[in-house]
Amino acid sequence: MNPTYDKIHLKFKLNGNPFSREDLQEVAYSFVKEGKPFEKSVGNFLMDWLDHHDFIEVTTSGSTSRPKRVKVDKQYMVNSALASGDFFGLNPGDTALHALPADFIAGKMMLVRAMILGLEIDLVEPGSKPLKKTEESYDFSALTPMQLYNSLDDLDRIKKLIVGGAPVSRELIESIQDKRTMVYETYGMTETVTHIAARQLNNFKNAKEVEQSYFRVLPNISIKTDQRGCLVIDAPHITDETVVTNDLVSIVDNNQFEWLGRYDNMINSGGVKLIPELIEEKFAQSLSNRFFVCGMKDKELGEKLVMVIEDDPAKEDDYWDTLKKVKGLGKYEMPKSLLFTDRFEETENGKVIRHATLEKVQVGSR
Repeated sequence: MNPTYDKIHLKFKLNGNPFSREDLQEVAYSFVKEGKPFEKSVGNFLMDWLDHHDFIEVTTSGSTSRPKRVKVDKQYMVNSALASGDFFGLNPGDTALHALPADFIAGKMMLVRAMILGLEIDLVEPGSKPLKKTEESYDFSALTPMQLYNSLDDLDRIKKLIVGGAPVSRELIESIQDKRTMVYETYGMTETVTHIAARQLNNFKNAKEVEQSYFRVLPNISIKTDQRGCLVIDAPHITDETVVTNDLVSIVDNNQFEWLGRYDNMINSGGVKLIPELIEEKFAQSLSNRFFVCGMKDKELGEKLVMVIEDDPAKEDDYWDTLKKVKGLGKYEMPKSLLFTDRFEETENGKVIRHATLEKVQVGSR
């Protein structure tokens, strides 16, 4: 018999202390009334989780469209936690570090996993260097790519780590190959109650194994593609409806897929379809500043490929010199123009909003 959302695992601990359901309600109330901002977020979620409703409302990240409120069934969140526990081998009494904002689904699900699986979870304030805020070691944690990048020196204090919220760069993957920590990149969204798939990023025998590490779906999930080549997810244990995504993928087998990029980012330049994320991967090792490529309206081509860079426009000539040395580019993969901005537009949880950044750059150049 599966656990239910109205029960708290007997081995669950928060900041080193065990709590019953009733005690946890008092802790949540205390966080909301007296806690720091990140604790207030935790308290608000716990109060929602422990109320009489069988659902909670969650805000989407807003990286590809406007943020929206969606209702998520609490039992589906429990089912997701159980699938994650099975996939990553989490056991009652394992220790976990919570370093994500509890305002969004990833941070909420870390708490649900702890309550349902019986984890001993510690809270630290979300920030770019979460492991600097604790000296403890942990069996499990979840970080963003930026947090992972800033935690490399202390990473050995985590046994298993999941990374999500944004694609993990090839440079970052290379930097974790000598780490003992098992690191996994996750794939998911609010509508699928956080991740439905994960891929191993390190501890490989050779470079070929790194290249052939694909996303593997969690238990009780099936996948296929639609006519656009986008991922379609059937997960009856965590969502009532089939989820049709805008993620371009290549299906490897019934349980594995390779993520290629976003359909809504695709560029049609003179009839040639370009996937920005695949192009960006080729430039990533040569550029240290943040950048992305996208399509901009063009009279002749319909859309032309441009690169937007978070840096000083005075360095444009240096950037062109660097880009021209990049090998392996396709015939149409060199940007037609370089655009610069001092700061990318981002969501509250740090995802770059491409369309808003491009619009800001275009307005500024008029």
